[in-house]
Order: sequence, then C-alpha cells, then structure tokens
Amino acid sequence: MPRSFNIAGPCQADIHYMLPPTSRLPDLEELIEERSYFVIHAPRQTGKTTAMLALAEQLTLSGRYTAVMVSAEVGAPYKHDPGAAELAVLSAWRNAISVRLPKDLQPPIWVYGEPGQRIQASLQAWAQASERPLVVFIDEIDSLQNEALVSFLRQLRDGYANRPKNFPLSLGLIGLRDVRDYKVASGGSERLNTSSPFNIKVSSITLRDFNAAEVAELYQQHTDDTGQVFTSEAISMAFDLTQGQPWLVNALAREIVSKMVKDRTIAITTEHVFKAKEILIARKDTHLDSLANELREQRVQAIIEPMLAGSQLGNVPSDDIQFVIDLGLCKMNPQGGLTIANPIYREILPRVLTITPSASLPVIAPTWLTQSGELDTNALREAFLKFWLQHGEPLLGSTVYHEIAPHLVLMAFLHRVVNGGGTLEREYAIGSGRMDLCLRYGPVTLGIEVRVWRDKIKDPLSEGLKQLDCYLARIEAHDGWLLIFDRRTKAPPIEERLKTEITTTKNGRSVTVIRA
Repeated sequence: MPRSFNIAGPCQADIHYMLPPTSRLPDLEELIEERSYFVIHAPRQTGKTTAMLALAEQLTLSGRYTAVMVSAEVGAPYKHDPGAAELAVLSAWRNAISVRLPKDLQPPIWVYGEPGQRIQASLQAWAQASERPLVVFIDEIDSLQNEALVSFLRQLRDGYANRPKNFPLSLGLIGLRDVRDYKVASGGSERLNTSSPFNIKVSSITLRDFNAAEVAELYQQHTDDTGQVFTSEAISMAFDLTQGQPWLVNALAREIVSKMVKDRTIAITTEHVFKAKEILIARKDTHLDSLANELREQRVQAIIEPMLAGSQLGNVPSDDIQFVIDLGLCKMNPQGGLTIANPIYREILPRVLTITPSASLPVIAPTWLTQSGELDTNALREAFLKFWLQHGEPLLGSTVYHEIAPHLVLMAFLHRVVNGGGTLEREYAIGSGRMDLCLRYGPVTLGIEVRVWRDKIKDPLSEGLKQLDCYLARIEAHDGWLLIFDRRTKAPPIEERLKTEITTTKNGRSVTVIRA
C-alpha cells in the first residue's frame, strides 16, 4: 500500500510520509539526563504526539531508560472529582503501557489508595520496581481542569524530590498550552497564571513548524514513492501559504495528490496548490474548525479584533499575546509586530466570523451578473447600496466582534457574490488602519479598502485613497472601492450618509468612494 500525507492522529512510518519525528525537539535528551521535569506545548496537529511516542521508543530501545508516553485525556469529564479522574487515567495508562512496553518493563499493579494520592503512589511504586530510571511523558494534560488538574499537578510536584529511585527520573507534560494557561475555574474562565502547582518545571518548549527545506523533503518522499513531481514553485507556494504548519502542509498535499491530480505523470504546480488552499478554507476541516473555536475566547478576541480592524492592540497583557502565539494563531514578525501565523489562517479567521452574519442575510438576487455570467461592478455597487440601506445596520448586531461588525457584514455580502465562482482575499495588519479586500471573478479584479470613521479622528478619505492606490497597483487592478463606514456617535442617519462618488487616485486609477 502506498504511503499518504497524514492529517489525523500520530504518524506511522509504514503508511505515512513523515520527517524524523524528534528533529524539531532539540535538547530533550539532555533535559532527561539532567533529571528535569518540563512542559511541551504546541497547537493541535503539529506533531507533538508523534514526536513523543518516537522519543519514548528511542529511549527505551537504548537500554538506559524505561520510557513511555501516556495520556490524561480520559480524566477530562471528572474535573470536579479528582478521585474518579485518577481511576480513569490510571486505567488508560495501564492499557497504553501494555502495548508500548515489553512485559518486563511494565509496572506492578497500580496502588489504588486514597483519592488525591493515587497518581503519586502508582508512579512511586513503578519507579521503585523498575530496574531502569523511569521517564514518563503525559499527553493531553490540559484536557484536565479544576480540582482534578490541581490535584494531579500537586501529586507530581510532591513526588519530584524523590526521583529517580522513588519517582520518575524525568517527566514531561504535553498539551496545547503552557502551565500558566491551564484552566482551573468552573467553565475554564480562570487560569493558573503561574507554574505553581507545577513550579518544578525546568523548561517550557514549543514544537516549531516545518522550515522550507523540511516541506521540500516531505513532498520529495511522495515523488520518490510515486514519481509524481512537485515543482519547486509549487513547494515554495505551499510553504508561503502554510508557513510550515504541519497539518496544513500535509492537508494541501493530500488534497492535491489524493483528489485533484491522481495521474502520477502530471506534475503538481502552483495552480494546484492555490486551488487546494481554497478547498481547505471553504471546507473548514476539523483542524481549521477547532482553531476557529478559539476566537470565542475573550482574550483572543481582544487581540484578533483590532488586528482585523487594522487598529492598535491597546493595553493587552503580555500573557495574552503569548497565549495566541502558543495557540498557533499568531506569530511575531521578525520586522516587528504581531501577525496572523500564516496566509491560510489569515483567510479562515474572518471567514469564520462571517458565519453568523451570512446566516442572517436575506435572499439576495445576483443582479451583479451580466447575461453572459460576468461580474458587473457597477451593478454590484448598486446591489450593495440597496442591501446596506435595507439590512446593513440591523445586521451589525449579528457578531460579537462589534469593532469590526461593518467589515464582517460586508464580507458576508461579498461571499454571496463569490459563491458563484469567484474568490475573496483579505489583507489586514495591526496599525494599518484598514482592511483590504481583493474580489476576483473571472477576468474582473476589484480592490476594496475598508475604513471606519470613528470619533476623534479625521475623515479617512485622503489617507484611504493613497493606500488604495498602492493596493490596486499591487493586485494589478485598475478600479477599486473605498468604503468608509461612519461609526461616529453623531453620524447622520444612514439615509443621509449613504452616498457614492467617483474620483481618481494620484496615479490615475478610478475609485468609487462609498460612504455608509
């Protein structure tokens, strides 16, 4: 059976294309030799589980350690009952260990003593019985919450001083978040905010994404197996779109070679990669869907909302900035400033936020299409003006992201337009003061700049025309719209302010200014 690109669960070398699993986790063996306890955190489907399973196997095969990876996930339903969580977790550990370790390295019967002590007592008994130093990696640790989580961490801390003869020599907690972000209050609304009660950790390690060379190496494995070539331009585009995020790298390639281009004599080009990107975004697979769920968290909204609006972050705690980086939503640009982690996420986040406004839209007849099915931008403008006059302001309440409500309602409207066969691309950045949209429909390319006129700032018209002129040049469009949403406290009624005018930029490009 030929290998495939994996998008679900840990990689298995006999059926999946995969890179050396521990290559993105340097210095772990050194930490283990130092008898360290540590945390590994990274977003979902970046290779954490694959890497730690492989490392545990390597350590055990070396003959120096008894190493295993287990999971705390089955304890998640018992966040207010530490005793029940312990029993569920220890039973799951027993099952995992029976599969992953030979019988002579497996632990004695677990010690089911008093609730709140069972994890510590069981690990202590195993370490005492083991002929080799014990190394344990605990996956999905942040699936535990509240009393169950705190009890679990306290037991690990209490046993730490007794290592290596009476407790694991080294232990790693593996999850989406660093310890300070583990949820401890009802509903998960509060966090530990400190490494206590796991203040014994030496290091918090983040699993990095693939670099460009690793993406090429992964795709080359498919070429070696099948003869089907990824052009160098296609590989470069795949890296640019994903920035090496492992699930995205695999998902793009899987969509292309498994569905789009099954003929192995046909080379994979940039056109295939771009089309696969559009399919992934439109389909909102599990990975992208789970990422979007994070947008509902208040401290995530406090960062993503101003980014989408192009405004400044304001007084956002540094912990919250680190949190969105740890989630994989954002990254720090080497030139300075927080940015969305990759172009695919940059597309999916605003699309997810338009789901509710889109569901709230009335039926809109596609009056913007000519009889031959081409986009008529003048008819589109008239359709938008009619739509905004009738439905725009009521729909502003359909999203919790109030600061960018006009942007989201506009995008919901434009999605109705491109669903007939076009694309809508977005550009936004902290401090830019705007969001730029590129609507492509057949031969037509329309550049749109969105600005919001708020209290205590001047009319954005002049600056908007300058920026739109540059944007139109970059996307090679001759015409554009400048939408100015008047959100001032004393703005005139919509019937009075909704108007358009045609003007020309400094470089001779035609712009329709729409005030709404």
